[in-house]
Amino acid sequence: MKKLFLLDALALIYRSYYALIRSPRITSTGRNTNAQFGFTATLVDLINKEKPTHMAVCFDTHALTERHTDFAEYKANRQEAPEDLILAIPDIKKIIEGFNIPVIESDGYEADDIIGTLAIQAADVGYTVYMVTPDKDYGQVVSDNIFIYKPSYQGNVPEIMGPKEVCARWSINNVSQVIDILGLMGDAVDNIPGIFGIGEKTAVKLLSEYHTLENVLANVDNIKGAIGDKVRAGKEQAIMSKKLATIITNVPVQFHEEDYRLKEADKEKLAELFSEMEFKTLGKRILGDAFNASARVDVNSDNRQRDLFGNVIERKGATRNSREDNDVEVAEGEGNHEQVMEMIAFKDISNTPHEYILVNDDKSIEKLISELSKVKEICFDTETTGKDANNMEIVGMSFSIAPHKGWYVPCSEKQEEAQQRINKFKILFDDASITWIGHNIKYDLLVMKWYGIALKGDVTDTMMAHYLIEPEGRRGMDLLSEQYLSYDPVSIETLIGKKGKSQGSMRDAELEAIKEYAAEDADVTLQLSKVFAPLLKERGVEEVFTKVENPLIPVLADMEFEGIRVDVDFLNSYSKELEKEAGESEQRVYNQAGVKFNLASPKQLGEVLFDILKLDPKAKKTKTGQYATGEDVLLKLKSQHQIVDDILAFRELTKLKSTYVDALPLMINSKTGRVHTSYNQAIAVTGRLSSNNPNLQNIPVRTERGREIRKAFIPRNGDYVLLSADYSQIELRIVAAMSGDVNMCKAFKDHKDIHTATAALIYKVEEAEVTKEMRYKAKSVNFGIIYGQGAFGLAENLGIPRAEAKELIDNYWKEYGAIKAFMDEQVNFARENGYIQTLMGRKRWLRDILSSNAVVRGFAERNAINMPIQGTAADMIKLAMIRIQKELKKAKLQSKMILQVHDELVFDVHRSEIEIIKPIILDGMQHALELPNNVPTDAEVGVGENWLEAH
Repeated sequence: MKKLFLLDALALIYRSYYALIRSPRITSTGRNTNAQFGFTATLVDLINKEKPTHMAVCFDTHALTERHTDFAEYKANRQEAPEDLILAIPDIKKIIEGFNIPVIESDGYEADDIIGTLAIQAADVGYTVYMVTPDKDYGQVVSDNIFIYKPSYQGNVPEIMGPKEVCARWSINNVSQVIDILGLMGDAVDNIPGIFGIGEKTAVKLLSEYHTLENVLANVDNIKGAIGDKVRAGKEQAIMSKKLATIITNVPVQFHEEDYRLKEADKEKLAELFSEMEFKTLGKRILGDAFNASARVDVNSDNRQRDLFGNVIERKGATRNSREDNDVEVAEGEGNHEQVMEMIAFKDISNTPHEYILVNDDKSIEKLISELSKVKEICFDTETTGKDANNMEIVGMSFSIAPHKGWYVPCSEKQEEAQQRINKFKILFDDASITWIGHNIKYDLLVMKWYGIALKGDVTDTMMAHYLIEPEGRRGMDLLSEQYLSYDPVSIETLIGKKGKSQGSMRDAELEAIKEYAAEDADVTLQLSKVFAPLLKERGVEEVFTKVENPLIPVLADMEFEGIRVDVDFLNSYSKELEKEAGESEQRVYNQAGVKFNLASPKQLGEVLFDILKLDPKAKKTKTGQYATGEDVLLKLKSQHQIVDDILAFRELTKLKSTYVDALPLMINSKTGRVHTSYNQAIAVTGRLSSNNPNLQNIPVRTERGREIRKAFIPRNGDYVLLSADYSQIELRIVAAMSGDVNMCKAFKDHKDIHTATAALIYKVEEAEVTKEMRYKAKSVNFGIIYGQGAFGLAENLGIPRAEAKELIDNYWKEYGAIKAFMDEQVNFARENGYIQTLMGRKRWLRDILSSNAVVRGFAERNAINMPIQGTAADMIKLAMIRIQKELKKAKLQSKMILQVHDELVFDVHRSEIEIIKPIILDGMQHALELPNNVPTDAEVGVGENWLEAH
């Protein structure tokens, strides 16, 4: 039987790296070899167990693909890969070559595309093909002779999926519908948007009736209610999402049998690599007992019979499992992979003594309250029926005050009874001397607010602690438990099932199982808090934790609870207006092109622009042969033809309509009639807040049509108005303050317009002589220069010759020399210390600052310059929010702080309190963080009947 195994390299490398993250493999020279070790173990496991006749390993390259051209945000949400993982890739390629297995890659295509292409070619000539990957998207390529092979992981058996299994996984009739589902529901992993509000369950239902995405869209008028509205609003995203999710199967690679045939390994080359990476026991497993990681040896130095990899055949079945010199002895028979991957035995609820107590009657509740009242730090967690804290019911509460001990208090599904039980704990929640510990405790605070409860004591959040200790990476509680406690918590899936349409609710789980799960959560979080406390001090970020992040948590919970009212009538009217304008723009495009085509198709648009209108004889093409028509390309063509302006207008209008105007009404909470965004406090490495559902940070402000959307955000009722408070040029003020530049500091102290002052200096004219164009160019230099923009970038941005851009920058540095010195000092500080920090001490570790790769190093150097600026601005507005909220509560005002967007705060203000609240807000913002060199912090306020008017 001819068996071809095609390995998705990066997916397996990531998997291998993180499988050993809890107990990293560090060589004697300080080198992390998690990825190299785990990948090698996986490869050997496959070869020994599955006996492939042919094999190849497929890689992505750094080149952009057509997907990135079509959708700039494709995979943009992915965290940067750890440097240790990046550094491991060349080693892994050498290891693969040592096994004499071909490495396949092709610029402009992802490994998915290469594997899909090769799989079909090989299946056509009689091979059984296994695509080795944990990626579900490969289901679209599966056929009678092509399978997904998900390797064993931490003791699990391998999972093999053919057409039957793929269809069962997605509840579809044909594997071709995988891409239809992804087009409808999107894919968060790859940042494929899909249709907002359409999940897997709805997507499956739609496809069961209409079979394809195209048929769903064609029949949208037959789809009633909110689902029909969502499909109409997300039509363009759906079409684009399906294209992004479709694996390309005509990549320019060719399956040649002999090239892919599994051959004898190059044992000498592997011996050298394994010695370098100190693979002691794994090296012996593969190359035999003669291998010595400390010295180069002849791996064929004895006469014992060995298999392809040097294993002594007669020793099959031996079992050893002892830790030795950062390596592990393993069995050579079945089941070895778990021992290789796990490295050490982990604790879990089954092998760890613990006391988790169910509290389910009045007497035991009184006893628990008495016990908890004796301490000043309590770990607290809630179990609920959903993830949206503004739209759920509480299932229970858990508490812990000592390691391995916890209590779980279930709450009735009858809301009146649940409220009565929660109220019994009010005496604790009202105690301001208690500090409440939690992991993402903002969620729990928000849940309790819906039951009329406020935790009046301080809070401390282990998620935020880890965010400050390690700003990049994942920080789920289970992962942190494994990493810092060597403890594997109970998975939620053991209670309510795997993610998908069949997943249940916590209401469905057995009470005993919930008790163990919930009390363990509180217990583990308490233990993490004890681990993180000294690390916060060690990293020098304790002050940011105690003065900025922790106090901000209840402020954000209050804001999310309040939400903001949306004018649905205005949005419906504006949607029709945008649709009309988009149609007019579209028709103008067709008139100028002289042909009607699908304006939403980049392929057809490229043919019109470059084959028919011939706007650019040197137009670039993507790897698939179609012309690039991204916004950057179109902007360069604006001066060539009026059609470009109309195309850009059409794109803006349709995006505004689908992404914002039609989507916002669907996000209104049925209980409050308002939109409740969710603030993400632990994502941006600079410390900036982000938000989602809706993403308020992306509400457009740069174009007139985009700004109109702010009219939709209105006060809660006629007795209120909106008040907007905005910092003035805050990042430039921070640059001036931190650099101490005399000219820039003086301009701010004299309350001058900084862009006019800059223009006067670099053009050497009086401020009264500065023209509008001069000020515009000076503004571009002011903002671009601190983010590493050079002459080329400035010239592109302003549409001026590079020589003029260079002259502007040279003149800028002559007048603001201290800023240049400050930027150089920041980079040197990062090189010497490995991190950079804000005025408050928030840190970002720059592991690539000394990288030999100029591109990678340059990125780190730009971060060294802009992170202290952006991060200080983030700290400042967070401190302002804390101060203002404290004063609002102290004054017992009816007005509420409801939104934070970049450097702006928005308030729902009772008309009788306008003049009372203005000085509170201005004082809170202007004195949140005193800047060095006496640089003043200015803020401005505006009031209006909607957000646009207030701003």
